[in-house]
Amino acid sequence: MNTEYERWLAQDLEDPDLAEELRSIAGNAAEIKDRFYQDLEFGTGGLRGILGAGTNRINIHTIRKATQGLANYLNRQGPDAHVAIGYDSRIKSETFAKTAAEVLAANGITAHIYPQLMPTPALSYAVRYLKCRAGINITASHNPAKYNGYKAYDASGSQVALEVADAILHEINRLDIFADVRHMPYDEAVQAGKIRIIPPQVQEAFLRDVQAQSILDCKGSGLKVVYTPLNGAGKACVTEILRRIGVEDVTIVPEQENPDGHFPTCPYPNPEFREALQKGLELCETVQPDLLVATDPDCDRVGIAVRDAGSGEYRLLSGNEVGVLLLDFIAKNRLAQGTMPRDPVTIKTIVSTDLADLVAQEYGVQMIGVLTGFKYIGDQIALLEAKGQQDRYIFGFEESYGYLAGSYVRDKDAVNASMLICEMAVYYKRQGLTLLDAMQAIYEKHGYFLNALLNFTFEGVEGMEKMKAMMETLRTHPPKELAGSPVTGWSDYQTSRHWENGRETPVHLPKSNVLEYRLANGDKVIVRPSGTEPKLKAYLSAKGDTKALSQERIEKLKQAVPGWLGI
Repeated sequence: MNTEYERWLAQDLEDPDLAEELRSIAGNAAEIKDRFYQDLEFGTGGLRGILGAGTNRINIHTIRKATQGLANYLNRQGPDAHVAIGYDSRIKSETFAKTAAEVLAANGITAHIYPQLMPTPALSYAVRYLKCRAGINITASHNPAKYNGYKAYDASGSQVALEVADAILHEINRLDIFADVRHMPYDEAVQAGKIRIIPPQVQEAFLRDVQAQSILDCKGSGLKVVYTPLNGAGKACVTEILRRIGVEDVTIVPEQENPDGHFPTCPYPNPEFREALQKGLELCETVQPDLLVATDPDCDRVGIAVRDAGSGEYRLLSGNEVGVLLLDFIAKNRLAQGTMPRDPVTIKTIVSTDLADLVAQEYGVQMIGVLTGFKYIGDQIALLEAKGQQDRYIFGFEESYGYLAGSYVRDKDAVNASMLICEMAVYYKRQGLTLLDAMQAIYEKHGYFLNALLNFTFEGVEGMEKMKAMMETLRTHPPKELAGSPVTGWSDYQTSRHWENGRETPVHLPKSNVLEYRLANGDKVIVRPSGTEPKLKAYLSAKGDTKALSQERIEKLKQAVPGWLGI
């Protein structure tokens, strides 16, 4: 590690921030180790890490190396490859996007780059629209400001599959980060036609296809919305799509309106967390809107808060609740309008609420369960498209605030979701109801499903090793009981094995480091390492005849799980 540190220190790193950082940690073994003990691992989520100097950081050199590996992979598949590139508001995102384009151009690959920050789904769309063989999006989604990342997409607009990620990683691992990377000056590549600016008609086509998923005309509805893009990429597209469907009374949170990768008012810009929405909630007290809408920095996730007509307070809805509400709204209205396809399909991740299964069943919609990660939902849409049946897909969601109606992209889309959420709010407003009322009606019909997520952070090399050991212990020594209820079944998605009441059957999903435990009382716990953060995630699920009973069981799980994990 010290050898690699010294090598980096001796290089002309081009970015003066990197050289200064390396000089500042001279003699600090722990800091040097943390930056150089490993290379950032390229997987199905691409790269994600802390900004800074070293092989275990996001910087122009790790971006170049990853892109050189991608370029080698694409050139082995055949000539004349094209790649679409997008980026969000994060620190150095535009620089990294142009850096990637420079490497592609030097390797004979045509790069198409958006001229301004754009939502992640708009990048997925551009890949398909421009008939590219791959896509790159520079973003760390909802991570804190010190992170950035690099998402890779295939020709379908989905994030790359495991086998493709492995093939790209194989190419990356053959490279020396300095000696084996080719790149050319950005302006020179533009003049040569090897870097092309994505024209405005691509964004317009994206917005048209988003609007094509519209369910309800909102003109004259009087819906009042407070919106925050959380200093990210959502403002232009979200406000425009809302204007097109007739939602014009939109107040933007001023402190979070403009792009700012430092996220000064929300250090963790994740709409799952109330803290990120605090400025919006404060503005709601003045504006008194029907709805608060918040999109994350790359505008692929959306969170909402709804005004409680009784108390006047604003209550956040969970990702599971919004997913269930949207599924119910879309299915109900498409049936009423006669636009429901034959043999309709909806898709959710295995960590998302089982309540959605009952709603799908109510409307005669087939539910498909997939592994965590929206790319698996995209894969299912692609399978339907391959059979000419993409119109069967009506909706997909994951509990972490990602939603998509329509098959025009292969990633979650907060522009699409913001539109549908506002239409849904108008639908119920015209009946004198709120989204809270609608959610309560679904609970009363199908039972009170409550879900909770526990996050356990493991920073640095020691933390990663501890998390790996913890998963191995859970895998080899499954619990016999949890929170006072016997464990009646468990699934190991890494080994594709499922046990239920002493019988073993195969799991028909791709291999993934995920463990699921089912309890005799119907509760469920799923554990997996995050694919994008140094965290272990525990997903808790409980169902009761009353909200109080479900809440009691969720609280028991919250208390029991950390001790069971040995935390």
